[in-house]
Amino acid sequence: ERKPASLTFVIDVSGSMAQENRLELVKRSLELLVERLRPSDTVAIVVYGSEARVVLNPTSGEDMGAILNAIYSLQTEGATNAEAGLRLGYEIANRAYRPDGINRVILCSDGVANVGVTGPDALSEFIRGYADAGITLTTMGFGMGNFNDTLMEQLADNGDGNYAYVDDLDEARRLFIDNLTSTLQVIALNAKVQVDFNGDVAARYRLVGYENRAVADSDFRNNDVDAGEIGAGHTVTALYAVQLKPGAEGRIAAVALRWEDPDTHEVKEIDGNFHTFDLAKSFDDASLRYQLDVVVAQFAEVLRQSPYAEGATLNDLRIRADRLSVQLPEDPDVAEFAQLVTRAAQLSGW
Repeated sequence: ERKPASLTFVIDVSGSMAQENRLELVKRSLELLVERLRPSDTVAIVVYGSEARVVLNPTSGEDMGAILNAIYSLQTEGATNAEAGLRLGYEIANRAYRPDGINRVILCSDGVANVGVTGPDALSEFIRGYADAGITLTTMGFGMGNFNDTLMEQLADNGDGNYAYVDDLDEARRLFIDNLTSTLQVIALNAKVQVDFNGDVAARYRLVGYENRAVADSDFRNNDVDAGEIGAGHTVTALYAVQLKPGAEGRIAAVALRWEDPDTHEVKEIDGNFHTFDLAKSFDDASLRYQLDVVVAQFAEVLRQSPYAEGATLNDLRIRADRLSVQLPEDPDVAEFAQLVTRAAQLSGW
């Protein structure tokens, strides 16, 4: 179940999108989405090359033919004026705003911007205002080579939305068919997690990742500080490497979660403690999802040549990933991850 959606697609049709798996993949991806639209939904399409223009004004999901014709008509043209595209897209989304529904701009691009304002900070400034007014942003990345991952992620962060990378039609199908509600509907605004370690038990700790999502400890209960958003059905993992003091027992950490309800804007908070008796006896005794999180994180650490991954090999990770793909057969993402690790191990000479 989800609310009716007012969707405004902002599509990069610049010359760089002519490469394989860019604009043509965008068009095929949007075709999948149209099949899942409801009569209560509306779709608008804005494109940008050197300039921005409206290809489709807000149109009911009932009029599938008009939406598909607009998608099929897209052709590459000009330079890359992302600023113009986003500004026009948000103007259209603002006019089509539905107080009772999902209001979202969906940017489809390779993240390259070479005309107008091109920096993430300047682009994010006006996006932030629309996000505060209830229009969220999803960014969807297409292509390889000169693809700008950083820009796409930062724009989604400031737009109170989510970022996804689409490398093939299977990934598009997961986003627009299997997980459409979680892609579009936000269930928690400004979500934060705070973990306070007990120095009597934990000798030292390190948060793995999240370097660009850090919030100062003093701002945990500051409702004016922007944090993360969570979609329906999504889970988020904050993964820590912790070294315990020898023989220490008791409370390892206090954990608090805080978020804003997107409908009532009421701020909620829950907390709890994690003790030494809560620990699994070994890695293999831990839940399979926990094991998967750790293996994925360690894979990233190895690829970035982190000093914390010293001694770990891609072949070690391949063994774990292959086992998890068998133990979690219902999840195609795990199988794909295992294939990636195997390929990386092969390229490294095992």
